[in-house]
Amino acid sequence: MKLIRFGETGKEHIGVQIDGLNYDVSAFGGDYNEQFFAENGLARLEEFVKANAGKLIEIPAGSRLGAPFARPSKIVCIGLNYKDHAAETGAAIPAEPIIFMKSSTSLVGPYDQIVIPRGSEKTDWEVEFGIVIGKKASYVEESEALNYIAGYVLHNDVSERAYQLERGGTWDKGKGCDTFAPMGPYMTTADEIPDINNVRLWLKVNGKTYQDGNTSNLIFSVAHVVSYVSQFMTLLPGDVISTGTPAGVGLGFNPPIYLKAGDVIELGADYLGESRQEVVAYSQK
Repeated sequence: MKLIRFGETGKEHIGVQIDGLNYDVSAFGGDYNEQFFAENGLARLEEFVKANAGKLIEIPAGSRLGAPFARPSKIVCIGLNYKDHAAETGAAIPAEPIIFMKSSTSLVGPYDQIVIPRGSEKTDWEVEFGIVIGKKASYVEESEALNYIAGYVLHNDVSERAYQLERGGTWDKGKGCDTFAPMGPYMTTADEIPDINNVRLWLKVNGKTYQDGNTSNLIFSVAHVVSYVSQFMTLLPGDVISTGTPAGVGLGFNPPIYLKAGDVIELGADYLGESRQEVVAYSQK
């Protein structure tokens, strides 16, 4: 099953994608949030969809898609989790997963604009395979970790490198700016991906391919990452863990390539669909 949310920003309705078509399931009630995932929402929604087969209303073409779930309690990210990406940035292969956070306010829809922050000159792209947690997870064993996953989502972990690397402290300052976490177009439930250790993901800027990787090259696997993060914080239903990016980010080129107003980013992953974001300059509201 593929979950979507559609409509005006902050007023999204819930839907599902079936055979490439988007349908309104607002009559199911609620939102795709912590309560939904915690209260067996996926199974109940599946029964609702089956009971209403042939009666669901298709969403009008051109409708805005939001992130495929409501704002999570946290977005946890894993840094330097592909060997080729670590190499291009000149970093050592980490002995343990590197954890940093993106603010939940950075979450936007898959086709929303990316806003270059005020004063930024080093805004960068990162295609990532995201995990959506399905039930409360604390001190989870790696052998049990996949049982805590509701599904997976495409994520562009947009990053401001000067804020991240040159302004002191943790990476979070360069990761949590508004619009820096486009996710979707949909959340794919865990049962729909035959092998999470073999998922191709790619990213283009202005039509040129910069990233083309595969989760088979993750340093720390999906199961390991979920277990590891749960040793340090309780993961709540609907939380997102983003597993890292393969080589090909702007920072890795000589000289580096950074985003500018007017650029168009396209990205995608097997089973997770494709998204597109236009880059715009910050303007005072």
